[in-house]
Amino acid sequence: AKDHELRQYETAKWVSTVIRGETQKEAMRQGFWKLFHYIQGKNEKEMKIDMTVPVTCLIKSGCADFKVSFFVPFEHQDSPPQPTDSDVFIEERKAAAIFVRSFGGFASPEKYAEEAEVLARILRNRGQPFHEDFFYTAGYDSPFKLFNRHNEVWYFKK
Repeated sequence: AKDHELRQYETAKWVSTVIRGETQKEAMRQGFWKLFHYIQGKNEKEMKIDMTVPVTCLIKSGCADFKVSFFVPFEHQDSPPQPTDSDVFIEERKAAAIFVRSFGGFASPEKYAEEAEVLARILRNRGQPFHEDFFYTAGYDSPFKLFNRHNEVWYFKK
């Protein structure tokens, strides 16, 4: 469909942190820096790791916790270095079918919520079962990239 796609993601490891009691925008900022320090060497092996995309944020209905994550590069998937910050952890996300809606521009929390609502409406109208109680935001660009930006919202297929 033009308005969304269904992707199959394989099982993969992500480095994540949960930020509690902040706005989504502030949680993304704090989470990004915690994870950035991890890839800059704040890990057991003091290893620098390449920045990857996307940067995701888990949004749960009625919840003020935001889980911010970086994809662990393929070369480190088997044994990513353990974080030394107790707020940062490695998680394995199981293989999943994910409905994705892409959009451009600078994505605000409001824009992500709006696009997620559009995707949810499309899926409901088409009778597609999906997990409605949470979605992920996915950002692919550095804050310094001004044009042709790529953002996504993800709902997991039931």
